[in-house]
Amino acid sequence: QVQLVESGGGLVQPGGSLRLSCAASGSIFSINYMAWYRQAPGKERELVARITSDGSENYADFVKGRFTISRDNAKNTVYLQMNSLKPEDTAVYYCNAPVITTPRGVVYGSWGQGTQVTVSS
Repeated sequence: QVQLVESGGGLVQPGGSLRLSCAASGSIFSINYMAWYRQAPGKERELVARITSDGSENYADFVKGRFTISRDNAKNTVYLQMNSLKPEDTAVYYCNAPVITTPRGVVYGSWGQGTQVTVSS
């Protein structure tokens, strides 16, 4: 069984920084790409950033220059470094791995449980 577990959320003042982590646990051969989404109250879930297995990154326009996604393939872990945080970044942040290859086959559409990020003074 594969699980994604996020950590690192919390309360931070505007202009501050946080680093989120998401570790995939279980017996895993490979993960093609991993992504971070977020969902604010009353809004739809939106893509924040994603990274392929070879390190190619993509970002939503609203985080470009402020957030950095990275991953450690050996640890099956993805990170999101968030700098210059704004109140509008307040949301629950979710880790996503669309395709995970395991000894028992392919697992599609894995999501973490979410971690709350609150930006407020």
